[in-house]
Amino acid sequence: MRPKQGRKPMTLRLDHLLTYDPLTENQDYAYRSWRSGDNLVLYGTAGTGKTFIGIYLALEEVLDKALPQNKLVIVRSVVPTREIGYLPGTLEEKMSAYVAPYRAIMSEMFEDSEAYDKLIEKKQLEIISTSHIRGTTIDDAIILVDECQNLNFHELDSIITRVGRNSRIIFSGDHKQSDFYKESEKEGVMRFLNIVEQLKNFDIIEFTWTDIVRSDFVRDYIMTKEMLGY
Repeated sequence: MRPKQGRKPMTLRLDHLLTYDPLTENQDYAYRSWRSGDNLVLYGTAGTGKTFIGIYLALEEVLDKALPQNKLVIVRSVVPTREIGYLPGTLEEKMSAYVAPYRAIMSEMFEDSEAYDKLIEKKQLEIISTSHIRGTTIDDAIILVDECQNLNFHELDSIITRVGRNSRIIFSGDHKQSDFYKESEKEGVMRFLNIVEQLKNFDIIEFTWTDIVRSDFVRDYIMTKEMLGY
């Protein structure tokens, strides 16, 4: 029998991060604002590339060895009830259903189907549930708070107070896609944004149907839905 060999470390050609230019005025505004040093809130209509832009801008900095930010931390709520502990399996298994979009985005950005796993192995990427963020301080990182419309005010408040030294933060979401049932919980993100818009070095960019890049079909549907008042 051949002796068992240890698993070879994954290699990721960091220079293979593709270049993506902004496609709309609001996307361009987001790029310019982030690169000027601001933190961001990317908010509004589905299909406008908010999560994609957030990950792309974050990875540009994480992969730049001249900058202090050395990892991307994606924070999100994984179940409407927040009670991830009641789901079966390990934390990784519980989270697996929610990381698929990030796997797909990173596979595209690097033209590498294993890019997500390679970034995890190199400790340049971390996915955190809101259920496990309390008591932590996130230093030297870009923090992406995804699907922020599914976080209540206290969760958003807890996340932003985790930002440590040399860290920056991006919020991404759309209040029209909230999983909350209670109006008081749905309104939490708007209360939070009222505070954030008063802060220095924070830009809130609202995307509309004119920014939709997913497909013409999606643009036509959302435009029609909004025109009918739904």
